[in-house]
Amino acid sequence: MIDEQTDKPRSSFWKELPILLGVAILVAVLVRAFVLQTFFIPSPSMENTLKIDDRVLVNKLVYDFRSPHRGEVIVFKAPTEWSGNPDGEDFIKRVIGVPGDHVVCCDRTGPQERLVINGKPIDEPFIYPGNKPADQDFDITVPQGRLWVMGDHREASGDSLEHWQQSGQDITEATIPEDQVVGRAFTVFWPVGRATWLTVPKGFDGVPNP
Repeated sequence: MIDEQTDKPRSSFWKELPILLGVAILVAVLVRAFVLQTFFIPSPSMENTLKIDDRVLVNKLVYDFRSPHRGEVIVFKAPTEWSGNPDGEDFIKRVIGVPGDHVVCCDRTGPQERLVINGKPIDEPFIYPGNKPADQDFDITVPQGRLWVMGDHREASGDSLEHWQQSGQDITEATIPEDQVVGRAFTVFWPVGRATWLTVPKGFDGVPNP
């Protein structure tokens, strides 16, 4: 009698195991598709905030409820003009200007040059050491439905400023559509020694709306 009772639970477990595995795989696929996804960093364009081979976790759901904010690090589908890849390619940059923002380089009244957003100079201590906020003066207004994005390693980033220069100052080619944003990178989780939250820098506090 004891052997018969112990055999039944074992038999039930092995019958249910494929179902449990199937549910786990389905949940993982749904989470990856709609909620969270990991990305690795392939270039130095966001140093030292993000280094080559860092792994970040991206919230893919947040922008279904609101628009990107200044200072957030985002992953987006790069325009073909940016990547040269007609099949699409994911880029990661920092949002500097949102729709309607007036972004200017540069304010030179302080000890160092600063970008100016809607009349407010912003401090960017996250910029790669030795880099200026921009390698060229510019004065732009971000179109509706688009974002002006820049890498933290300004001298090694294919970003809005580079494409503004290359396109003959075409603001549309220099910005990215909001609907091509994949999600917000909110933490570095690998390598463990570099694990950190990717919060919005305080320099963006108090920037007035356009």
